[in-house]
Amino acid sequence: MEGFILAAGLGTRLRPLTNDRPKALVEISGVTLLEHTIRTLTGAGISHIVVNVHHFADMVTDFIRSRQWDCPVDISDERSLLLDTGGGLKHAAPLFSGRDDILVHNVDILSNVDLHAVEAQHRAQRNLVTLCVSRRTTKRLLAFDAHGHLLGRADEGLAFSGISVVSPSLFPLLPEADHPYPVIDEYIRLSHEGHPIGAFIHPAEHWLDVGKPDTLEKAKQWTLSSDK
Repeated sequence: MEGFILAAGLGTRLRPLTNDRPKALVEISGVTLLEHTIRTLTGAGISHIVVNVHHFADMVTDFIRSRQWDCPVDISDERSLLLDTGGGLKHAAPLFSGRDDILVHNVDILSNVDLHAVEAQHRAQRNLVTLCVSRRTTKRLLAFDAHGHLLGRADEGLAFSGISVVSPSLFPLLPEADHPYPVIDEYIRLSHEGHPIGAFIHPAEHWLDVGKPDTLEKAKQWTLSSDK
């Protein structure tokens, strides 16, 4: 399995920390969010990682090239246009092998989700996409049917965790990457067209969004407990 880290965002929720750096290089316990995410992916056996860049792109690129990683790490360059999650994934497609499933992971997410189990379920169910979701309070909820297939957005349902596994056969089904677009809208469209977009439900406590300054202290405690 290969990996794609979404790290191109402007990091507006983390201001003022992102006034002089990308959110990918905000540190938790002295380790950048990007390094935490790369460690998570390589720890799950990922063989190759692609990271997309836009905001302070040179800083992210220099950071990646300055380190020795446990697998090759390539850059998907979005300097000219920030493509959102859908356009960013489509733009990165040529950098992947075209053979392996891809674990897609937001850079500002810390989790203890069993990524091996996500991959196993994805393959067993022959999904086009498998979304990690949990029951938690948020304004953006997704509904799934009795078989765990995506129906659409809802007032009640499950929250997407910013982690998913996608099959390489997804790429031809996405719009061209000449404009920004959110990937969830495409998943809803593809599900309505009959493609299996499944759910991997994990406990909410196995997940933390580090996108806001007030969660940084909680993130620090998370990483300290994880290192024990």
